Amino acid sequence: MRLATLRRVSGNQLIVYQFSRDKVERGDFTAFLAQFGRQQLPSGAALADLLGGFAFTVDGYNEDPREIYAIPEVRKFYAAFHRAWPYWLYFCDLNQDALKTMVMCCLPSLAAVSKQGGPLVGVQLDPMELLRFVAEDFEPMNQMCERAELSERAIYDRTKEVMEFFGFPFDAPPPQ
Repeated sequence: MRLATLRRVSGNQLIVYQFSRDKVERGDFTAFLAQFGRQQLPSGAALADLLGGFAFTVDGYNEDPREIYAIPEVRKFYAAFHRAWPYWLYFCDLNQDALKTMVMCCLPSLAAVSKQGGPLVGVQLDPMELLRFVAEDFEPMNQMCERAELSERAIYDRTKEVMEFFGFPFDAPPPQ
């Protein structure tokens, strides 16, 4: 495990949590849960300060030619991590793609597709699977929002940001 804290432009800290290949292959995220498990998390303003404050990575796969979401061990690890700590939509930084990679690892079906006219390969996923995954994660996100004592407007704003992050339309009016 490697933990780094970076200062973001907004002034809040970004916690970058890196799981080693060894931890990934053993499915071991116990050190993370010991520090950031539900029981260890603060409440109120201290928890509100952590909104969007995490980025997760895995290390040790740099020489692997596959995309990280296509590596079975990483997929299995993130799926287990998500079951143990389903608060990704609350905590993950939406200014980078780490959350998308983590979520792709949890989706049951992904397909590699070739880009016409070049060697590049993209990923195709079922938008309904993605929508179901994200929709199910709003409950844990809302639990954290309530624990952080966020306003209805702040919860609305985070929900809108998450939906837009994943490319889903969001046209619900803001709370009064």
